[in-house]
Amino acid sequence: MSSTSLKSRASSISEPLRVAVLVSGSGSNLQVLIDAMQAGELPIEIVGVISNREDAYAITRATDADIPVVVLSHVASGKRMGIKTFETHASAQLQDWQPDLIVLAGFMRVLSSNFIHHAIAPMINLHPSLLPAYKGLDTHQRVIQAGERHHGCSIHVVTAELDAGAVLTRALLEVNLKDTADSLQVRVQKLEHQLLPWTILLLAKGVLTLNTDSSDDANYLPALPLTLHIDQ
Repeated sequence: MSSTSLKSRASSISEPLRVAVLVSGSGSNLQVLIDAMQAGELPIEIVGVISNREDAYAITRATDADIPVVVLSHVASGKRMGIKTFETHASAQLQDWQPDLIVLAGFMRVLSSNFIHHAIAPMINLHPSLLPAYKGLDTHQRVIQAGERHHGCSIHVVTAELDAGAVLTRALLEVNLKDTADSLQVRVQKLEHQLLPWTILLLAKGVLTLNTDSSDDANYLPALPLTLHIDQ
């Protein structure tokens, strides 16, 4: 995985961070990034959006903002696109866009280790739990069933192992006695809408770096994950 562009942010901080976003659903987190970019609050340029679902509302959000969109859901015969075919087309598109950072925001396909290792830019993923706890799906229901007192969301580096990359940032909340899986989902999504732009701002400003080579520089800031405390 290349990290040259993010490693050199300190020397080109006036340039917006080029971001590509992979989506599968409504795209509420994409909308947060679009709004912050358009308001001048986030020094980024969203260079393109890739959706693996043709019915994802995120496509409409990107189109309305004049952001290039590529939909990789089905092949010409109408059959759902296999992951290898998806990755081939996605890799070519990302090469064309030349992003500095790839953001998985509600992207619901598991990417292969080959795709991750050869990606043109570092990838981060937004996950609805306080990693390393509750990797995978159905995190809100599992938190309720386990009787956890705290829950939240995390942003981590994408690696070949599912939800196992270094956790960069997280936001947490207290679980209420009356919370259900549905109410937790709503509350955590509000955290996501603040955590994602905050994390990308740290990357864009060069405060947070993703050095993925074997140089003498530390790979990550020493006190990770950085935690965002938000009252709800």
